[in-house]
Amino acid sequence: MNIIELFKYMIGCKSETPSDGGLLDFIEEYLPDFTAIRVDVEDVKNLFIYKKFGEGEHLCFAGHVDVVPAGDNWDTNPYEAVEKDGYIYGRGTQDMKSGVAAFTQALKEVEDFDGTLSLLLTSDEEGEAINGTVKVLEFLQNNDLLPDAVVVAEPTCEEEFGDAIKVGRRGSINGYITVHGKQGHAAYPEKGINPVNLIAPRLANMAGVDLDNGDEYFSPSKFVVTDIRAGMQVTNVTPNELKMMFNVRNTTLTSQKEVREFVAKNLEGISYDLRLTQGSYPFRTDTDTKLVKKIDEAIEAVTSLRPKHSTAGGTSDARFIAPLGVDVIEFGVKNDTIHSVNERTTVAEVEGLYKVFKKLIEVWN
Repeated sequence: MNIIELFKYMIGCKSETPSDGGLLDFIEEYLPDFTAIRVDVEDVKNLFIYKKFGEGEHLCFAGHVDVVPAGDNWDTNPYEAVEKDGYIYGRGTQDMKSGVAAFTQALKEVEDFDGTLSLLLTSDEEGEAINGTVKVLEFLQNNDLLPDAVVVAEPTCEEEFGDAIKVGRRGSINGYITVHGKQGHAAYPEKGINPVNLIAPRLANMAGVDLDNGDEYFSPSKFVVTDIRAGMQVTNVTPNELKMMFNVRNTTLTSQKEVREFVAKNLEGISYDLRLTQGSYPFRTDTDTKLVKKIDEAIEAVTSLRPKHSTAGGTSDARFIAPLGVDVIEFGVKNDTIHSVNERTTVAEVEGLYKVFKKLIEVWN
């Protein structure tokens, strides 16, 4: 198979989380010279496959074969790769079977490398992500197999292929506030304590407010209100309590401590409860590391573009890799149709991504 044939085959494998659509078995067979280790957990399929060419560093390519459900109203069969007008349509074309196909094909064609090359693949990135990459990393750590550097092939480019890599990600703090009041009759508001009245004048100083100024790599941590509800859906009873949910995509400058202090300052004098959870923690790979310099070199060689170093966007499994002291970046095709109906990417981008990964392997040593 060439890269496009491999990519189309992968699109044709229905692999909605936590199914791998048979792809991990296929990749294991497709790379017969590599040593395969399966770390399956319950219904999640995980594969680590590697080959030691020499005594040098260990470079790993990581990603997921699972995709979100296709949804309705596609113009084509979402689980059949349809090529037209230079595009290939199908669920997972951008997120992220393009990346999986590109690095799988690149590794298949490697003849020489002064070190170890590997793939880390899971079928649990789009789901709860508790039995996927995390479990493989635990295994690698316990068996002295952790890589020195990892490229996660998530879609990262913005306007054109090659224009952006992710050198980090913001964290995600989820907040749940309950404001306490006293239920009463709407005709006698003075006899109750309406939590809506308590919170309303405070919201202007909370909703959409930046908790820090950001820095060269991170945009500011913003307090984003995502849900407010109170009452019993009747017009003659004032509510006993109000519940508000919020999210802060936090930089390295803001932690749960600062979020608690922000809420306390703005809700002073009000009876409330606050619960915080951390979905992921912020991280950034130093741009002076070998990994960033080499991926920049490879991208520029293929595309003539010097990519910007970004931390924007949501989360990826890179958040599990960075805390282990492993350098990690993300690079893939454009991300303008991820998770949408009629998800698509271009033939040129898939071929370009494959070429970038081949070039990275070539210039690594």
